[in-house]
Amino acid sequence: MGTLTSILVLSFLIFFHELGHFLAARFFGVHVEVFSIGFGKKLFTKVVGNTEYCLSLIPLGGYVQMKGQDDRDPTKVSFDSDSYNTKEPWKRIIILFAGPFANFLLAFLLFMAIGSMGVSKYAPIIGKISENSPAFEAGLQENDRIVMINGTLIEGWDEVSTLIQDSMGKLELKVERAGSVQTLLITPKINEYQNMFGETKQKKMIGVSPSGKTIEVNYSADKLLGFAYDQTVKATKLILTSLQKLVEGVVSPKELGGIISIVQVTSEASAAGIVALFALTALISVNLGVLNLLPIPALDGGHIMFNAYELITKRAPSEKVLRGMTTAGWMLLLSLMALSIFNDIYRLTNGN
Repeated sequence: MGTLTSILVLSFLIFFHELGHFLAARFFGVHVEVFSIGFGKKLFTKVVGNTEYCLSLIPLGGYVQMKGQDDRDPTKVSFDSDSYNTKEPWKRIIILFAGPFANFLLAFLLFMAIGSMGVSKYAPIIGKISENSPAFEAGLQENDRIVMINGTLIEGWDEVSTLIQDSMGKLELKVERAGSVQTLLITPKINEYQNMFGETKQKKMIGVSPSGKTIEVNYSADKLLGFAYDQTVKATKLILTSLQKLVEGVVSPKELGGIISIVQVTSEASAAGIVALFALTALISVNLGVLNLLPIPALDGGHIMFNAYELITKRAPSEKVLRGMTTAGWMLLLSLMALSIFNDIYRLTNGN
């Protein structure tokens, strides 16, 4: 059941991405010849209007085949009025960007659904207190509930961390203890910590950790859009930072995961419940959006790069450059796919 759920999730994400390209292409009068979910042998086809819609054998991607545009041979063009390559470069850029944008939009909608169903957060209840820390010296105690920091009402532990980082000077904490509210003044200190990439960083701390108790937060209509936007931005920053750390060598290429990892993690998320599945689907959707915008020929970002060049210089790249860069782009993508699949198999066979 988990594997089936994973395939359905991937197919849905691919469909949404390609739907973005399709709608933008049709808006600008470009004829779409094929709309396919999956690659390889076509298992099911249906012609509606002049477009062939199909499900293909390998559910690892999809494509929208527009008239006058062929990733396998970028020099194949058509000069008909409904052809992709006869449209102005800025229109082509919008068509190309529409796919990744659809992924960001889908993530936003999923986060809205999550916010309305209820988000589990650490309660703002203090657990462990470090000795000789600002919190210890100020008199904070285990099981104190933080209700306000510098006049801001606290709902979850994530707000505690954010307000500490944003603070300038002393913090005024109001804490609930044994049925009464007490006010304490605390000055954070700069301490070292290790981030999720294993790097040693510095940040403001007061020396407390959450108790581990959780609460469920349901966002009202007036806060739902803000929550969804913030979560989409956070997911985008996480993916971009991960890519940066991979390029810098902070994250090993061995950490790359492919389709097997996605299926495995999605299966686990589906077993954990609908909220966990929606959250993971949103993260994968953002990941697809970001990766497709990378300036690699054969990806949307690579095509955007070519069209931006034409928009600025008023002339298209030469056929030789298009062929060479597109071939190099495909080689890079296939190499990354092979590495990720190898890593997946290695992790499975070694029990990691």
